[in-house]
Amino acid sequence: MVTLVGAGPGDGGLMTIKGAKKLQEADVVLYDRFVSAEILAMIPGTAEKIDVGKSAGTHPVPQDEINQILLEKATQGLNVVRLKGGDPFVFGRGGEELELLAENGIAFEVVPGVTTAVAGAAYAGIPATHRNYSSSLHIMTGHGKNNKNLNINYDALVRAGGTLVFMMSVSAIGDVCGGCIAAGMDKDMPAAIVENATMGNQRKFIGTVETLPSMARENTVQSPAVIVIGKVSQLSERYDWFSKKPLFGKRAIVARVKPGTSKLSEKLRELGCHVTESPPAKILTITAPGSNIAKAIESIKGYSWLVFTSAIGANAFFDYIIEVGMDIRALHHLKIACVGKETEKEVNKRGVIVDYRPAQFNGAMLAQGLAELVVSGQRVLIARAKDGAEDLTRILEGAGVDFDDVAIYEKTLETKPIDVNGADFVAFTSSSTVEWFAKSAQGADLTQIKAVCIGEKTAATAKSHGMEVHISTDATIDSIVDKIKQLYNK
Repeated sequence: MVTLVGAGPGDGGLMTIKGAKKLQEADVVLYDRFVSAEILAMIPGTAEKIDVGKSAGTHPVPQDEINQILLEKATQGLNVVRLKGGDPFVFGRGGEELELLAENGIAFEVVPGVTTAVAGAAYAGIPATHRNYSSSLHIMTGHGKNNKNLNINYDALVRAGGTLVFMMSVSAIGDVCGGCIAAGMDKDMPAAIVENATMGNQRKFIGTVETLPSMARENTVQSPAVIVIGKVSQLSERYDWFSKKPLFGKRAIVARVKPGTSKLSEKLRELGCHVTESPPAKILTITAPGSNIAKAIESIKGYSWLVFTSAIGANAFFDYIIEVGMDIRALHHLKIACVGKETEKEVNKRGVIVDYRPAQFNGAMLAQGLAELVVSGQRVLIARAKDGAEDLTRILEGAGVDFDDVAIYEKTLETKPIDVNGADFVAFTSSSTVEWFAKSAQGADLTQIKAVCIGEKTAATAKSHGMEVHISTDATIDSIVDKIKQLYNK
């Protein structure tokens, strides 16, 4: 099965429920250049990801090859998603990609997406139609097959009136506006160009059909951008809502360790912030035969406590015992401790109740609590990341607690270092995210970073790297968002 999924214009909230569901079920995802990082984060870690992105004049993966990949993957019995920006049937070449599938009897489905033609205008405060200004909408592309300019009937468009929307037309904006004027359009007709529509780094420029090309050139407007020509463009300032969001125009980096979607990023984007996430670590489990965790599981009856310091570690542990066919009832004698709410939630999903979680979510507080709970003769198994923070083991050791500190996973960086230039702030939700960010930002001057941290422990780690530190009142995502709003809404 192949599913064409429209990813929408970029804002992850504009991805349809059905489209998101199809992504979660995918074995393979072929995605385009303009699919946002926010939406790419929705792809499950188990799926094969194939970048087939194209830009104007550059086709690293030719269309024929994309079609062939879709056919080959589907023939292998895989669930394939072709993820396309906007809507797959609105200048997305979706129809072309179905031809080879149809010829070969491959089942396919189409999930429409929110088209940038309408959403881009809306996020710029421009209604595509308005009874007082425009009762029709015409959507065109200025980008033809094999990069040739299209033979657009400007005379017919100008006579029809209404709103004209041109997609993929930045490089042809002079021809587009000139063609409208040559066909008799008033050179003072309101017009707009919207770059990076629906995203926190959106820019819009409002002018006339005569002045818009020079405005785009002077401001180095680049794709993706949408051109809107018509009287409705003059409503942009009156109906503007997106740029009035409290964090619009601010660029944030949200430091990540684990892959997937981020609640903090989601909340910041909702406030209009342009969010880049530091590349998450690639998680490599250390569970091969003969590994330390394998040995510990073999002697699980000798432990009284099982401790998790992260959701990743908890999931790695339970996935491993399922993989080796271990009956979870073999853990019935264990008490479970974890470091925070998110880790506790993951443990709860396995049908297991946590016996101890500290009020403050850090390794030191976890260790102090365990030191009081673990009685003489009891042994503790800690299943966590390789090179985990020393606070936990140092305090347990000082309290005379008998424990085994076992690495069940490690983190590696598999992407290029993150660019921190131009970021207004970096948000950190744990000490581990600070340390991972420092590795990800190789060569960057960390003393220039404004760090917004979720607690004292995280802040101390950020200070150790020379960052300017701001601390949330409470150790919650909402509290860190409130701190950021305070910083930029004085």
